[in-house]
Amino acid sequence: MTASPPPVLPDERLAAGISRLALRYRGHFSAETIQRLVTDSYDRLAEEARVRTHLVVLAEHLATERLAALAHITGAPGTGLPRVLFVCSHNAGRSQMAAALLAHRAGGHVIVSSAGTHPAAEVEPAVAQVLGEAGVNLTDAFPKPLTDEVVQAADIIVTMGCGDACPIVSGRRYLDWPVTDPEGAPITVVRGIRDDIDAHITDLLASLPS
Repeated sequence: MTASPPPVLPDERLAAGISRLALRYRGHFSAETIQRLVTDSYDRLAEEARVRTHLVVLAEHLATERLAALAHITGAPGTGLPRVLFVCSHNAGRSQMAAALLAHRAGGHVIVSSAGTHPAAEVEPAVAQVLGEAGVNLTDAFPKPLTDEVVQAADIIVTMGCGDACPIVSGRRYLDWPVTDPEGAPITVVRGIRDDIDAHITDLLASLPS
């Protein structure tokens, strides 16, 4: 009987991504810091994952966002653009719509992030559908956990129904948007939620420095 090969540990599967990020952030962060963030990102995403096929790729994406935020916090040269973070409970509906709409309409003049206090396994299909109808692509979006780096780097934090779990950081501009949760709602209702969020986005863009 042929022995089964030993299981591949998460750190080994993540090695390529760790190497890429180590090269990108050479001189800013140690290899140990990058490995810690990539591995932690993988572990956090794995907690809620139903299918683990793409977890290694998603962990690298999440770690990239966290490292960019950490670089901003620690004073590494950056763009100087305003940074907006949207937070809801599951990062599967409202905060995903808000982040996608702001990124689409801001045209690269705002750094946008979203996260959930208790992230879901996947983005609500109806959310992707109504954004697609508005010409906004949500193909690469996935629910992300709320991390300290992204919170600390944000200039504006928009809360959307995360309750007591919403992050509180002194010196940040806070907005609370009382938007209906699209989970399980009919598509016509989800379209209305999209339009409601888009109206808030219009007001937010008007308040940002030109």
